[in-house]
Amino acid sequence: MKGHVVIELKNVAYSYGGGELLSDISLKLGSGSFHFLTGPSGAGKTTFLKLCYMELASTAGVVKVFEKDTRTMNRDEVAVNRQRIGVVHQDCQFLEHLNVATNILLPVMVSGRKRQAVTENLQSLLNWVGLENHAEALPAELSGGERQRAALARALILSPDVILADEPTGNVDWEMSSRMLNLLIELNKMGKTIMIATHDLNLIRTAKSKVNARVLRISNRRLQLAGADL
Repeated sequence: MKGHVVIELKNVAYSYGGGELLSDISLKLGSGSFHFLTGPSGAGKTTFLKLCYMELASTAGVVKVFEKDTRTMNRDEVAVNRQRIGVVHQDCQFLEHLNVATNILLPVMVSGRKRQAVTENLQSLLNWVGLENHAEALPAELSGGERQRAALARALILSPDVILADEPTGNVDWEMSSRMLNLLIELNKMGKTIMIATHDLNLIRTAKSKVNARVLRISNRRLQLAGADL
């Protein structure tokens, strides 16, 4: 773990509908660190990520984001801190009537930032994810891998410090999975904190040959360091 702590969970639990989904979770994500989050389907990986980006509030314990207790944040403080966290969702939802460039810029429109300052970086971001020729395309015209890369570009448009990716390669072939992984590794080398929730052990093994990644596993509602056999 490098640098200061950007997200910290202390004895966190989350319950829903009378049942506990996560229990006694403690973790520190350091600036510039790279983590994988694994575990069986339904174990709570998505719930864990939602706690990290403040879409859900813990039912016990403390969650700190950029050294601030999320329980004491007002709505404006939550909004500001969320802008520092880019999220790549598994389902890659877009507004289908808007072109790719406009979909990528949606976080800018809701953030209150000046659009001109950010849009100047849009073309270089499109180039970086390999979508420079798809800016005017509608989401329905993209392949699965292109949609995933557009989702990554949208998560990066506000230059966040942390990127949380929920099964970002779950619906694409291995070639595209490798490309997505390499983009995320590049971001980590630029100093970004990365956490990827995945069930793909091949992806984890490939990453560990390229970057110092820590692998965590959710099992029986608890978080543990995965074994070295991955």
